[in-house]
Amino acid sequence: MNTLVRDMPLLPTEAETLLARKSASALSVHLASCHAPQSIVIIDHAGEKQAVELPSAVYPLLLDALAEIARGNAVTLTPVHAELTTQEAADLLNVSRPYLVKLLDEGKIPHRKVGRHRRVLYRDMLDYKQRTDSQRSQALDELAAMAQEAGMGYAGE
Repeated sequence: MNTLVRDMPLLPTEAETLLARKSASALSVHLASCHAPQSIVIIDHAGEKQAVELPSAVYPLLLDALAEIARGNAVTLTPVHAELTTQEAADLLNVSRPYLVKLLDEGKIPHRKVGRHRRVLYRDMLDYKQRTDSQRSQALDELAAMAQEAGMGYAGE
């Protein structure tokens, strides 16, 4: 499976964290408002320069990756068309694999079978997560409104 998904993301070193912070700051000035391809110049250790043109779709990814590395976090890249195992999908949702399999069997998340194994599209995982987050937020809003009506809120106290 050639999906660009690494088994184990690497944590940045302290030097990489500092460099990411500087790089993010410098690049954000130039890339934040760009909507067209831009070229960056890469200078290798021998002083050789090469211009590389980047599509505008890369800017937010690059800035987000640098910001996370600057915080000391590992970063992975997963294409939205990637197929995940049930364990990878469960890890993304922070649930157990048996619970995820139950969601798949109930039809709450689309999947396909490859032999005996289930495969889930990353984009379907994102859709499910967005739906459940939205439902959760709506339920919390309703509970807060009910608490306000019952005089259980903290407003005005």
